[in-house]
Amino acid sequence: MKIHKTAVVHPNAQIGEGVEIGPYSIIGENVKIGKNNVIGPHVVIEGWTEIGDGNKIFQFASIGAISQDLKYHGEKAYLKIGSNNTIREYVTMNIGTEGGGGITQVGDNNLFMVGSHIAHDCILGSNIIVANVGTLAGHITVGDGAIIGGVVAIHQFCKIGTMAIIGGCSKVVQDIPPFMMADGHPALVRGLNLIGLKRKGLDRKAIYRIKDAHKILFRSNLNTSQAVESLKEQFGEYEEIQTIIKFTEESSRGIAK
Repeated sequence: MKIHKTAVVHPNAQIGEGVEIGPYSIIGENVKIGKNNVIGPHVVIEGWTEIGDGNKIFQFASIGAISQDLKYHGEKAYLKIGSNNTIREYVTMNIGTEGGGGITQVGDNNLFMVGSHIAHDCILGSNIIVANVGTLAGHITVGDGAIIGGVVAIHQFCKIGTMAIIGGCSKVVQDIPPFMMADGHPALVRGLNLIGLKRKGLDRKAIYRIKDAHKILFRSNLNTSQAVESLKEQFGEYEEIQTIIKFTEESSRGIAK
């Protein structure tokens, strides 16, 4: 371990092998840090926070602070971060609350750009990008491979589907289904995340089926329930369409049509 002499590390904190901690950083009593993490200067990691291996946390990040939810009253809650994430300057991530399951969870291989905020009880998958000043309110779910543009604000309890993309400066107040591109104020689905789907290696036939699903959900005269039934009838055996159907049926805020 390489811990700078000015860093303040609580003796009860659990620090893995190969960890670097920069000047003036503070590591709290209930923090668990895995192997080979690089923690820059002036970073605060507190609360009941668990961090996996190989993460890079840049200067002035605040990780594991208590929720800003006014209903939080000091209950024991957690923040769990996976491995190989990049957490840039001024990123904030809060622990969960009793009302939201008690945990904020972040997967692996994510990039959190400058000033992004992950609030209490958010559940994020892996391979996600949150651009500069992307703001996630409480209880938000983000699927694998999603991209959230700069200065995007997402309303609490919204869900962002796998491989969806949200344009910069958007205001998200409803759910964005998998594989879709959303933009606007409020954000509406504008089309497919076509470039993202190609980069992820989806084959041409799968992309064509997703295009057809988009037309049925967002460009037909069918309401959402009718559109879902149509998708089941026409494409229900395909995995990518099953993903869209499941997401839409489980949406509590409605999809952003």
